[in-house]
Amino acid sequence: MTAEWGVLAVAALVFVYALFGKRLSDSILTGPMLFLFAGWGFHSLGLIELGHGARGLYILAEISLVVLLFADAAAIDPSRLWRGASIPARMLIFGLPLAILFGFLAGAGLLPNWPLWELALVAAILAPTDAALSQPIITDPRIPERIGRSLSAESGLNDGFALPFVLFFGCFAVGGVHNEVQVPWWVFVGQQVGLGALIGGVIGYAGGWLLRLAQDRGLTSDRFGGIAVLALAGIAYLAAQGGHGNGFLAAFVAGLAFGEVLRGRSRFVFEFIETEGQILTVLSFFVIGAVLLPEGLPHVTWPMVALVLASLFILRPITIWLSLAGAGIGTKEKLFYGWFGPRGLATALFALLVLDAFDLLTMRDEILAMAAIAVLLSAVLHGLTAAPAAKLFDKDAGRDGTASDGTLTDT
Repeated sequence: MTAEWGVLAVAALVFVYALFGKRLSDSILTGPMLFLFAGWGFHSLGLIELGHGARGLYILAEISLVVLLFADAAAIDPSRLWRGASIPARMLIFGLPLAILFGFLAGAGLLPNWPLWELALVAAILAPTDAALSQPIITDPRIPERIGRSLSAESGLNDGFALPFVLFFGCFAVGGVHNEVQVPWWVFVGQQVGLGALIGGVIGYAGGWLLRLAQDRGLTSDRFGGIAVLALAGIAYLAAQGGHGNGFLAAFVAGLAFGEVLRGRSRFVFEFIETEGQILTVLSFFVIGAVLLPEGLPHVTWPMVALVLASLFILRPITIWLSLAGAGIGTKEKLFYGWFGPRGLATALFALLVLDAFDLLTMRDEILAMAAIAVLLSAVLHGLTAAPAAKLFDKDAGRDGTASDGTLTDT
């Protein structure tokens, strides 16, 4: 079947999804799950030819990650996130590094023949959670608002927090080769992380300042805010790539700076995430199903499956439990935070990112396989358990003594 018919089938699927979007949002079959399995099925039926379309699909996924990194960062208010004993701040500052550390230790035991830096790289790829797959929980009316907001803030930001770890470990994994054929590894790390963050921060701040100035003078309105998000995310990414920095990190830092300059007048960012951001997300999951699963699953081994299951059932719950020690929340709530950390867009696209950026990795196929099985198992397990887990709470559970952003109050 020609590529045009494959694209037509994808467009038809998007339209059908729009027709039944509300009904699907009330079921266990979320949009990301639907498009993940649709992509896999389209590939199996020959509607998507990897040889001709894989690069184009990868570019679509890359654009989605850049824009969503920028938008998620811009939508978060850091002053509320870090205030006091904030639950999402604890999960980001303590839980994420612990998840990477414990994932590395578990990987060393289950995959003893792997290079150590590549084990650390896999641990970083498996650590971030996915906001799109968390939506059934975040938006369920039975879940206390502060729990949904805490999970939303954590999952929206942890991909940006995990990205430097991914870059560091990827650089160290190929460090010896970079010494010989390109530049010293420490120069490469400095370029990727330092330059990426600097360029992103400057562009995000300047873009936010200019947009604020235009708003104050009546030259623009929120109707054009989504265009600004798309443009600045692209500018930050491309400028960083051109300057030998990391474009993804630049997009994330640019979003933080942009959101800070426009704090209190950036409602259009939330609207962008709910509209244009949604279609980018579901199409990215289609890419994962069409590219990542067919290429990765044939290389899966039982030790890899064991590591992914340990990450979902053991490592994430333990690290979240430790990070929330002393936060004044109950056992049920800690377990709830620990379980609902689905792996999705960031895990898949980070795997594609490192394979594209670090072509000298020795375990390339295996890294892709780990990401594929993690996304597949997580989409199924977290999707099926979302509704039953919501029944553990009622609408007013846990509201007393906690602000809506997950920060403990004095009551």
